[in-house]
Amino acid sequence: MTDVIDLKKAQLEMRVRRGYRNWTSKFGEDFTSSTRLPHISNNTLAFLSCGREKGSFYLYDLIMNLQGLGSGFEFNELDTKDKMSVIDRYLFLLDRIRFEYIKRLGWLESYPGEEFTLVELIIQFDQLAPGLQAKPPSLSKDHPDYSKFRSMNSFERKELIRKLIPEALKEIQDHSTTL
Repeated sequence: MTDVIDLKKAQLEMRVRRGYRNWTSKFGEDFTSSTRLPHISNNTLAFLSCGREKGSFYLYDLIMNLQGLGSGFEFNELDTKDKMSVIDRYLFLLDRIRFEYIKRLGWLESYPGEEFTLVELIIQFDQLAPGLQAKPPSLSKDHPDYSKFRSMNSFERKELIRKLIPEALKEIQDHSTTL
C-alpha cells in the first residue's frame, strides 16, 4: 500500500524548515509551522521587536522563504513588487511582535492576530491583514490610560497604542542590557 503525499503541504513544511533554519541557530529554540508569538521566548521577542537590521534579517528570511523568494540574504536583489510584498509582511509582523511584547509587559489585554501562527500570518497575509489591522489591540484594565482608552473611537485607540511602542522599546532595551 502506498502513502499519499500532499505535495503542497510537504513543500510548505520544507519552506518552513528553511525559513526557521537561521532562527533556530540564532535563538536556540524550536520553531515549527505551529509556532505562534506567545510561544516565543522573551529574549527572542525582544531581539525581533527592536526592528534593527539584524532582527529585520530574520523576519525577511522567514517571509522570503515562506513565499518562495529565497533567503533574507537576497532581499536587495528582489524586484520592486516582491520587495514591497516582503516589506508589507515585515511591518505587519513587526506590529504583532511588538504587541506581544507589550502584552507581556502587562499593558495589553489582547491584540488582533495573536491566535494565528507566524506561518499563517505570512502565507495568508492578503486575507488576514486588512481585518487585523482594522482592529486596535485591547489595553489592559490595569493600565493608567484604560478609562481614557474606553471612551475613544477605534482610530484614537490605535493611536494611543502606537504611542506605547517607544516606551515599550525602551523597556525592551533596558531588559536586554540586564540579560
